[in-house]
Amino acid sequence: MDLTVLTYVIYLLVSVALTVWVARTLTRNGRIFIADVLQGNEKLADAVNHLLVVGFYLVNLGFVALYLQADQAVTEARGIFEALSVKLGVVLLVLGVMHLGNVWVLTKIRRRSIMERQQTPPVAPQMWTAPGRA
Repeated sequence: MDLTVLTYVIYLLVSVALTVWVARTLTRNGRIFIADVLQGNEKLADAVNHLLVVGFYLVNLGFVALYLQADQAVTEARGIFEALSVKLGVVLLVLGVMHLGNVWVLTKIRRRSIMERQQTPPVAPQMWTAPGRA
């Protein structure tokens, strides 16, 4: 087998495995966070969580596929490690940026939700009078 093809196979196996692992971790742990953001609406939290994971898979697996091609043919074992370190490093960075982007957006939504809940004006007591007007 050509070493370039072997590099492609290893890259695809590791990249897809990393993508699946991160997506499963996000699904499992992100659901609780999303439910809190959506004020306990469990059905909506499950739906949003599923949609986010599908989008995560599409973007990351699409990137992995587009980034498959090697710039140069791999001719020795050392070249396998060099090509894989660059390719897998970039894939890991993309996975991390996608994760941080999701968390950032959800945090912004959560903060807005908390602010809206806290901005409910208090009801004045019935016998309330302004200070200094007793």
